Amino acid sequence: MARYILKRVLLALPALLGLVLLTFVLVRVIPADPAAMLAGDAATPAQIAEIRTRYGLDQPLWRQAMTHIRQVMTGDLGSSIFTGRPVAEEIGFRLPATLELTFAALFLSVVFGVPLGLLAALDHNGPVDQLVRLLSVGGLAIAGFWLAIMLQLVFSMELDLLPLRGRLDVALGTPPVVTGFYLLDSLLAGRLDMFGNALKHLVLPAVTLCLPGLASIARFTRSGVLETLQKEFVLYARAAGYSPFRLATIYVLRNAVTVTVTQVGLLFGALISGAVAVEAIFDWPGLGTYAVQAILAADYKALLAVTLVVGVVYAVVNVLVDVAQALVDPRVAEQLK
Repeated sequence: MARYILKRVLLALPALLGLVLLTFVLVRVIPADPAAMLAGDAATPAQIAEIRTRYGLDQPLWRQAMTHIRQVMTGDLGSSIFTGRPVAEEIGFRLPATLELTFAALFLSVVFGVPLGLLAALDHNGPVDQLVRLLSVGGLAIAGFWLAIMLQLVFSMELDLLPLRGRLDVALGTPPVVTGFYLLDSLLAGRLDMFGNALKHLVLPAVTLCLPGLASIARFTRSGVLETLQKEFVLYARAAGYSPFRLATIYVLRNAVTVTVTQVGLLFGALISGAVAVEAIFDWPGLGTYAVQAILAADYKALLAVTLVVGVVYAVVNVLVDVAQALVDPRVAEQLK
């Protein structure tokens, strides 16, 4: 297993290097001039040139790329051109918020998607199957920003059951920072009131973000279970007198969930990208809102850092998903030996 994990990590490194180079080129070829935007509309050409020299924007593109790669290798993400603060500090503050939202949405997608897919497969072409397929199509078709606004209108403004925006009520302050995850940090601090408040703030954005993922998980689980039900060992287990519940949950689901586990890794990247709109609507202080601000300000240092951090997180999650898949199905690890 250790050799398998090492191979998966080594395979992720070239992809991260390509991501760094590609995003650098794409960000630097945009027509906006960061130096001119930072200097302001009233700046003189001499002031703009001074800022361009200060941040190395006057150097050839290849030299800027080499400097950027060297900084990334040493862990230096640079300073924001717009705010002047180290980008690593900004990301360190905002990354836990995005991860907490993404993991919550992923948790909801798996917890509800897998049972729905299993029930749909066991009731193939029946009422439950038709209902789950309808919900799956609807989950993929509904626009996330529209769903977010509707949830706000119903549960926040009409029923007043859940908060409209933010991560925590201002009056409660913030929990002592240990992990950056408000739910976990509030529990570690023994603040159950803060935990409940943070959970209420998390519900609406997590539900909004999880819906497409839930639909995908349900569809892949249904497909995997239907395929597994045709296997010979299932027919043998039925003939041996195993109960339908034990057969479905222990034998069928474990063999059918391999494709679903793979889908979870791909889904994580989609959830992070989808979090941009959700964070903007719910005023969630994560990487999504930070990336939007960086785009509007042409802050290419911040954009490069956000892209790199998201790529690293995505690669780590995919390695963990591959390990989980190998644990569920040891044949996966055997293929790379």
